[in-house]
Amino acid sequence: MAGNTSIPGTTVASRLLAMVGAFDERHRALTLTELAQRAGLTLPTASRLAGELVAGAALERRADGRFVIGRLLWEAGLQAPVEGRLKQVAEPFLSDVYAATLATVHLAVRDGSQVLYLARMSGRASVPIVSTVGRLPMHSTGVGKVLLAHAPLDVRQEVFAALVRVTAKTITSSVVLEAQLDRIRRDGVAGTVEEMSIGACSMAVPVVRASDNAVAAAIGVVVPTLNRDRRRMLGALQVAARGIGRLL
Repeated sequence: MAGNTSIPGTTVASRLLAMVGAFDERHRALTLTELAQRAGLTLPTASRLAGELVAGAALERRADGRFVIGRLLWEAGLQAPVEGRLKQVAEPFLSDVYAATLATVHLAVRDGSQVLYLARMSGRASVPIVSTVGRLPMHSTGVGKVLLAHAPLDVRQEVFAALVRVTAKTITSSVVLEAQLDRIRRDGVAGTVEEMSIGACSMAVPVVRASDNAVAAAIGVVVPTLNRDRRRMLGALQVAARGIGRLL
């Protein structure tokens, strides 16, 4: 049955899908007016449907009134074949890293100009962790820097143009960040010191797909300090990354 809309024959389901489809890489946060225009809906209809989507956690409304994709859609998206297969392959190796380090372990991929966390195993150490399954800035996280180092030039330029200071130690100089990315490509490892959260440091390495030598993901650990057990943590990450890459 068609919904009570201004376009005859258009179902409620199709309008809800149009609302979700209004978001893309260049339109990650939309006002209600923008959402209505991009979905081809009247403002009252968009307002009503947006309210239902927010109530169901499919969309989230920020303090500034803009709408963004909500947790429900992100969690559903993680079940897509590509990410789902990656998680399935990676989980035993993430468990190995956790067993070897007792640190919080992350698996992440690049999503446009942000890093998308697909999996997280919480460590025993008392470390302030901001990450969860979802998105964070690339320039202030270990896994993000790994993925940024291997991202296309246009993505790096987009990130460099919007370097937000998350903590007092976040790198916001494009010159300094570019030098770090050069070292990451050379050495195969990235590190951060309190750039995302005070009291938390991270180390991460790329997951290189064996079939085409492309960087498919990054795995990392978050710990109170990188001064202790650095070699053991790096070894555990590298072994896991190679194992995941072979199976991909």
